[in-house]
Amino acid sequence: MKKYTIVLMIFLGGVMNTFAQTPQPTARQDNYTQVITQRSNKIVTALNISDSVKFKRVRDIIVDQYRNLNDIYNDRNAKSKQIKEQAGNDKAAANTQIAVIDSNVSKRLKALHVIYLTKLNKELDNNQIDKVKDGMTYNVYPITYAAYQDELPNLTEAQKAKINGWLLEARENAIDAESSEKKHAWFGKFKGRINNYLSAQGYDMKKAGEEWQKRIKERNVKK
Repeated sequence: MKKYTIVLMIFLGGVMNTFAQTPQPTARQDNYTQVITQRSNKIVTALNISDSVKFKRVRDIIVDQYRNLNDIYNDRNAKSKQIKEQAGNDKAAANTQIAVIDSNVSKRLKALHVIYLTKLNKELDNNQIDKVKDGMTYNVYPITYAAYQDELPNLTEAQKAKINGWLLEARENAIDAESSEKKHAWFGKFKGRINNYLSAQGYDMKKAGEEWQKRIKERNVKK
């Protein structure tokens, strides 16, 4: 009995020691998990998935994507910080090394992007995947596309297709961006391209914008 007790104590001691050495989630990590889970829940709710098991499966795919993106950017930021500290005043050398890191980040993001969409394709149809992408980018694409059509009601089908294509490209890049600011920056970049295109097509964008704002005010007054 005494021998059994000693063996049991050794076993329990080993288990406790292993548990103590296992890194436990920090309050910050727990909070981040809660935030991305709530965000993903909101996105999946818009898909009208009645199967609760499938709902959770899709939600977890999106949660994992947010976490994987966060890990990539945190790793990039940590390495960039270390390089800057070691380089001191040699900014040129630091920038060269950081450019290499950014290039690797771009490759990792592209690979993750493909894996993510492959997972979604197994669970959702194209329309639902579009809604996921819009949810991850604050619905900037549909809002902006509708705004261009409202501002310029005489757009040709070819011009609409051009605008739509650029906004979709912006969204595709934005879903991998690390922050709200960076996501909006992608749309800002492509909106600049769109406006230049429309100006070249003969539209006075400044005048069109002013007239559009007047129409919006008139609608609000009528309401």
